[in-house]
Amino acid sequence: MAITILIPDDYQFATAHLDFLHQNARFHCVALGDMSKDPQTEKQLADAEALILIRERTVVDAAFLRRAPNLKVISQTGKLARNVDITACTQAGVAIVEGSGSPIAPAELTWLLIMASRRKLIPSVNAMAAGRWQTDIGSAVNNQTLGILGYGKIGKRVATYATAFGMNVQVWGSKRAQEEARSAGLHVPVSREQFFASCDVLTVHQRLVAETEGNITPADLSLMKTDALFVNTSRAELVREGALYDALIQGRPGFAALDVYEHEPIYDPNNPFLKLPNVLCTPHLGYVEKESYALYFRAAFDNVVRFFDGDTTHVINI
Repeated sequence: MAITILIPDDYQFATAHLDFLHQNARFHCVALGDMSKDPQTEKQLADAEALILIRERTVVDAAFLRRAPNLKVISQTGKLARNVDITACTQAGVAIVEGSGSPIAPAELTWLLIMASRRKLIPSVNAMAAGRWQTDIGSAVNNQTLGILGYGKIGKRVATYATAFGMNVQVWGSKRAQEEARSAGLHVPVSREQFFASCDVLTVHQRLVAETEGNITPADLSLMKTDALFVNTSRAELVREGALYDALIQGRPGFAALDVYEHEPIYDPNNPFLKLPNVLCTPHLGYVEKESYALYFRAAFDNVVRFFDGDTTHVINI
């Protein structure tokens, strides 16, 4: 009998169309929609022997594991994050393996949000569809200052886009980030306060770890310009809870573009951020892209095959 691999919270059922997931007769891959809504959730969980997780969408804790009694391995797309309780998995005898990722899609989405926000693209498109012409006027990014908070693979890629568009790029973050930015010829302000105060556009690209959780504070945001744009395609939890909404209401920064939220998915059209005219919201699309999915899921599937072939050298917890 084929080994059942469940891919939960595949909102678009995109993995049903990845041929390499369905060509190995030893494995039966099943895509499941939003687990909170899909009526097949409990049956599919009970049958699953392996999970392939789409980034951080699915929370796996002790309660979740009790619903999946046959589960043997969890294969993470990309690096493991806090959505998986490693201790609970280890106690349940469930192995965890990590995959690979790519900075390309999230970096491109970040740049798209910056350009769309600055040129007020969405309001203009919507106005034209409603029979109105040239209702908004945006601003170019040329000669503006882009601040990058965190200087990893995604931040570095965004810096190259900004340079190509004539922006002045500056970086803040860890000591490592600052040193690498200086080595790349980028500006590092003398203080965190100066960084927040001098950005025309600020984009966040930090990893969410204990040291960075909530590290963007009301005090930081209050320093931003009244016409500055705050962009977050990384993690909502990097910002102190409630701080960004309050800051936008108060007018510093003047605008935001968001792809991540503290509670996802969002189905409520009355979500506070969706009601703010100075915020552009997208439904966590950073890594949701065809080539990225092919890369993530091929690596994750290969890791499952390795595990059931008896190779456990890539297991991180057992």
